Amino acid sequence: MNDYLHPVMTEKQINAMSALALAHIGDAVFELLIRTRLCVSGGTTNGRLHRDTVALVCASAQAEFADRMLPHLTEAENAYYHRGRNAHPHSVPKNASPVVYAKATGVETLFGALYLLGQQERIAALFAAVTEEDHAV
Repeated sequence: MNDYLHPVMTEKQINAMSALALAHIGDAVFELLIRTRLCVSGGTTNGRLHRDTVALVCASAQAEFADRMLPHLTEAENAYYHRGRNAHPHSVPKNASPVVYAKATGVETLFGALYLLGQQERIAALFAAVTEEDHAV
């Protein structure tokens, strides 16, 4: 049986996947991090959790995340980000510009690649570096 909670794929396997496939899994990873952060901080209703999650996982919020995260990326991580940013999705949501959506896709692609490589600690470090003050990568 495969361990789908702790996948570890090779770079060769990941490089064989499309950027949008990596973004597909990365979107879920990013949303799980946001949801976990909101739940851990506590003190709110389910409706508020949902509204806050939607606000933080939208393309514009992910694009801002990308801008803060880029200086912290290694060369290999930057390559995954750019691979996603340069992907050509079939559509762009009406509430996001193509530039914003491309940045968001880059973040999702990077998080998807890191997750599938089994680099959860690196994901946590990048996420913390741009969501928590005074946290170094």
